[in-house]
Amino acid sequence: MLNPLQPNDLVRIVSPSGVIDPSFIEGAAKVLSSWGLRVQEGSYCREKYGRFAGTEAQRIADLQQALDDPDTKAILCSRGGYGLTQIVDKLDFKTFCSHSKWLIGFSDITVLHNAITNLGFPSVHAIMAKHLTELNADSEAVAWLKNLLFGNLPEYTIPAHPQNRSGKATGKLIGGNLSVIYGLRGTPFDLPYEGNILFVEDIAEKPYHIDRMLQNLRLGGVFQKISGLVVGQFSDCDEDPLMNKSIEEIIHEALNESDIPVMFNFPAGHVDDNRPLVMGCSATMIVSASECQLKHLS
Repeated sequence: MLNPLQPNDLVRIVSPSGVIDPSFIEGAAKVLSSWGLRVQEGSYCREKYGRFAGTEAQRIADLQQALDDPDTKAILCSRGGYGLTQIVDKLDFKTFCSHSKWLIGFSDITVLHNAITNLGFPSVHAIMAKHLTELNADSEAVAWLKNLLFGNLPEYTIPAHPQNRSGKATGKLIGGNLSVIYGLRGTPFDLPYEGNILFVEDIAEKPYHIDRMLQNLRLGGVFQKISGLVVGQFSDCDEDPLMNKSIEEIIHEALNESDIPVMFNFPAGHVDDNRPLVMGCSATMIVSASECQLKHLS
């Protein structure tokens, strides 16, 4: 596990994916400064190149500098969107491995979580600049993130869900956005599924596309390899009566050939209550008829 942040540590804000409203960068910097941290923006953090936060070369330059800088203790990605699959194979993680640091983000940032997980380091699936700007300081997502970065690994207890499958699993926590995970299948940035706990979430996907992605994982033997599944929020994914089943039922049925524990409705994803999860961290999940627990171990 990485060292907790200390007062006056440096956090860099970078925009490796979609273009972002500069006011959210400013808002996030204010929040991080209020935590006693120094903040530095990437040189191209506010750029706009179509839907992207700069050209590929600009986004690579900012992210590479943040990865390499030994004084930087955390990297906050300003937003997701799309763009990291264009550049992830052009990044050099060699210096990062000698000066590892917290990397924070979700959605398209799942690309970096996958890459860093495969290198054997943890990273934080959590809110980014917009939510840091708009949410109250005592909101679950903000408070949990601050506590995590300053050394308190989270332990979550959530209510039971009708589609849950009871059991206990231990393994490294891996995953993030389902569409990104699906898009990286068969690449060097696919995940190490064997014996690990997979987390998935998504936004604005049609149920048949969700089913297609899950069937890819099923046919690839993923659900036979992982030790457990944590299902986050599937936001703005309208139900399709022609599928003859709900999204939760689609997920549940994709797991029919495995007997792993499954935890539904975990508060993480494209929602305000987006609890931080440490990807690449050992964790235990316990699913019972009365409640569910997810605990980071180290």
